[in-house]
Amino acid sequence: MRSKFFAALLLALASPLALAADISCKVVGVYDGDTFTCLTDAKRQVKVRMAEIDTPESKQPYGTRSKQALSDLVFGKNVTLKVQDTDRYGRTVARADVGGTDVNAQLVSQGAAWVYRQYSKDKSLIRIEDKARAAKRGLWALPESERMPPWEWRKAGKDQRQAQRDLASITERRTGTGGGSAVGGSAGGSSYSCATRKTCGQMSSCSEARHQLEQCGNSRLDQDNDGVPCESLCR
Repeated sequence: MRSKFFAALLLALASPLALAADISCKVVGVYDGDTFTCLTDAKRQVKVRMAEIDTPESKQPYGTRSKQALSDLVFGKNVTLKVQDTDRYGRTVARADVGGTDVNAQLVSQGAAWVYRQYSKDKSLIRIEDKARAAKRGLWALPESERMPPWEWRKAGKDQRQAQRDLASITERRTGTGGGSAVGGSAGGSSYSCATRKTCGQMSSCSEARHQLEQCGNSRLDQDNDGVPCESLCR
């Protein structure tokens, strides 16, 4: 029995969440309303996806103001990250604290963020969101038609892009265009190829990045699922 207990204890200690420790760092960049980059004292760069919340995408109503709200709270400041996980893009998923202020909760309170119910276990965030909605703070002051949850907005964008790819594929089959990965072989005379799935650093233009995303299905170029590939090229 004792050996089983110690085995279970070792397994628990070996889990990523058990090993996760708070991280102290200084915020050096804000990507959007729920993503920022910070540097530790050891000059290690940490890209952070804020846990349990989701903010409007850059092309959504209130997207720019959500980014500004986060920047006002954290940019140039020392933060403590309460690490919860690492997402599929390698970002540190965490609650952020600045001088005793829970930044994640503060964004919800200001109406700059939604509670990401699919991933949130903190019921107090729901109550905070309810108060922000009742007070019509931030995004809650927008017309209802403009208040689409960002996860629904991303899904709608994905469905639209998939429909466009399906239509292009059908058109190519009917007209005999496309037909391969050779340069210049795609419909419309595009000079881009799908022979190789490129990274953002391997491309020189936004149009090539869009071709890779929309025609070649290179979803790695759109890590935040907002429909815009390679933010450095497609600003």
